[in-house]
Amino acid sequence: MERQPDYEAIVIGTGFGGMGAAIELKRQGIDSLLLLDRNDDLGGTWHVNRYPGLAVDIASFTYSYSFEPNPWWSRLYAPGAELKKYAEHVADKYDLRRHMRFNTVVRKAVYDEANRLWSVQLAGGEPLTARFLLTATGFLSQPKKPDIAGIESFRGKVIHTAAWDHGYELQGKRAAVIGTGATAVQLLPKIAPKLAQLDVYQRTAIWVTPKLDGPIPLALRRLFAALPSTQRSARLVSSGLLEAIMVTGVLHNRELPLLTRTMERVCRAHIARQVKDPALRGKLTPDYSFGCKRPTFSNTYYPTFNRPNVELVTDGIARIEPDAIVTHDGRRRPIDTLILATGFSLWEENFPAIQVIGRGGKDLGAWWRGTRFQSYEGIAIPGFPNLFSLNSPYAYNGLSFFTTIEGQMKHIARLIGELRRRKARSFEVSEQANDAFVADMKQRLEHSVFVNGNCASSRSYYFNQHGEATLLRPTSTISGLRRASRFPLKDYHFA
Repeated sequence: MERQPDYEAIVIGTGFGGMGAAIELKRQGIDSLLLLDRNDDLGGTWHVNRYPGLAVDIASFTYSYSFEPNPWWSRLYAPGAELKKYAEHVADKYDLRRHMRFNTVVRKAVYDEANRLWSVQLAGGEPLTARFLLTATGFLSQPKKPDIAGIESFRGKVIHTAAWDHGYELQGKRAAVIGTGATAVQLLPKIAPKLAQLDVYQRTAIWVTPKLDGPIPLALRRLFAALPSTQRSARLVSSGLLEAIMVTGVLHNRELPLLTRTMERVCRAHIARQVKDPALRGKLTPDYSFGCKRPTFSNTYYPTFNRPNVELVTDGIARIEPDAIVTHDGRRRPIDTLILATGFSLWEENFPAIQVIGRGGKDLGAWWRGTRFQSYEGIAIPGFPNLFSLNSPYAYNGLSFFTTIEGQMKHIARLIGELRRRKARSFEVSEQANDAFVADMKQRLEHSVFVNGNCASSRSYYFNQHGEATLLRPTSTISGLRRASRFPLKDYHFA
């Protein structure tokens, strides 16, 4: 007789991905579920990240569940605190809090073939079992600390942007920021006016476009609340523009190289308007194709480098001393504060974020790194029954994370529905279906900027250690959503 699980489903992560999956499970009649999170509250990245300047980099109309619009965003690009508040609203409205357990670290998940259950092993606790396991640990959840000689010897204050210390006073300090990615673009304009000196260490420049931002008038917010169709229209326009400019240009670079070159011209003109020093302008201009690395939007990033107390440093770091950074040219820059805007370990630690052992002892992380990063429809993996891996290769659909989430919710609904119809207990995608899907994705990527553009110097997290751009799904957003509701059920084995 098969052992009965502690829960029908366990979801690891209480960010928007985990909450979306839980909402869909509850829609499918699964109320015996548990959401686990290592943090002390829900919200994922919008709970953990609290650095100055934090905001969405996708218009707020689009960066939200389509079935739960928020008419009260204060700005076109909402600040991080509003995203946290929105997450709390969703958890309350969809009755998710009673299923959540915080301050719980998951060490490992192992599939029990005899009982067709997942055993989830916790730090300092008894294992929990579930029929279904959903990993929703996010794409950017494992902060990266740079491997720089001497960093452990630094005696001043060290802050990673994913663990900002608001109790530390920056006023009058000499600070160094390592990194010029999307986080730094938001952070630098906020902290530069407070500092006596700010040294910004850039390894790779980032493409930055103008940001069409501003407060949303109260009258318009009231209109959105009274007539939700008006907000749906705004969402449609916002998503359509992003799709036409960003997604289409990146994925169809072979056929439409003009789109990429046009965006590069827009960005160069943006730099030229805001940075008059030609040498500085040259350092801030990327030497790789637009789209190889995720671009961002800002009207205040470039002007920060015009300030007399800000220096852009592009010479590599030789070492960090107890009170200074020394670059390869031998120059020593004293500091008392070291700020790490160095992003996250994506392919090394996040795929997967915990050890996952499937059928026959198959280790997911070892398999991905030893062969190639792959998954079926960005959610299922052969050898891992009853697993929905929400942050998987080829999962990210479009530019808004919520498009990815809602596509995966559709996939979950279709698969659970078929499981019920067949009165089955487990599902597993076939190797043949997975191989065919991965081959199709690789063929589609041949048309993208990742293959046809100049990406060698981009150091983009889109590329894994095998040199393959397997993070983004190389299809249109609409195609990905449609496929989530129509994938062939014969691609799965049911038992």
